Amino acid sequence: MTPGQKFRQAVAAEKPLQVIGAINAYTARMAEATGFKALYLSGGGVAANSLGMPDLGISTLEDVLTDVRRITEVTSLPLLVDIDTGWGGAFNIARTIRSMIKAGAAAVHIEDQVSSKRCGHRPGKEVVEQAEMVDRIKSAVDARHDPGFIIMARTDALQMEGLDAAIERAVAYVEAGADMIFAEAVTEPPQYKKFKAAVKVPILANITEFGHTPLFTTEELRSAEVDIVLYCCGAYRAMNAAALKVYQTIRAEGTQKSVVPLMQTRADLYKYLGYYAYEQKLDELFAHGKK
Repeated sequence: MTPGQKFRQAVAAEKPLQVIGAINAYTARMAEATGFKALYLSGGGVAANSLGMPDLGISTLEDVLTDVRRITEVTSLPLLVDIDTGWGGAFNIARTIRSMIKAGAAAVHIEDQVSSKRCGHRPGKEVVEQAEMVDRIKSAVDARHDPGFIIMARTDALQMEGLDAAIERAVAYVEAGADMIFAEAVTEPPQYKKFKAAVKVPILANITEFGHTPLFTTEELRSAEVDIVLYCCGAYRAMNAAALKVYQTIRAEGTQKSVVPLMQTRADLYKYLGYYAYEQKLDELFAHGKK
């Protein structure tokens, strides 16, 4: 079964499917051990955590592919990847799709912002004309050599153009070949219902902290006919807050004693890494050297 087929199967099996953000290979392992059935790599997360830069269209295809490969090498879960606007014109988008499939991704979402994009929950966003985004999707679909691979279209038009226009865009994106729809910065559950009724394909709700979308529960989103719930950034935000607290404490107190309770234990680290299995393999391979 291909990664794309796994993702489609997960969407069909879990209503709604919880897709959890994993910013690196180790967090992907923890997410899988926790029971999640699909993972997500955030473009903003790559920019912030791998590059130390803001989410303003600065990162490149290769920056994201590096993290995709590391994650897909250590987990069997299907991975949804944020490819921003596709990193260029038709041929760039085609290269992006082929590269993501080769790297083991299950799905991507491509958005209708201008190439100098912004975070979906920031002011000042701009979207391209509907026809330009349709061309982006057609380029992605044409480049897809794995029929199971998922091309999801994200629209950021709700804030600027209103609900009806955003839905009209989503319908056009599906007609162009998009398999699923990601409606960004939705503020009310009934809006999801209207998207779903119009597009008639699976829809995704991005439940991100500190943004325009309230922290709806899975039950609320199930009632709104949402198929996929994305938790893009919560884990790395918590990780970063804890790291900052540790840095500040050590600098101020000259010891980490008071923040040790914040830390993952060595035993837990080894558990999620499968460390002991590696040691056991070393013992099996080199037992002849032991006395």
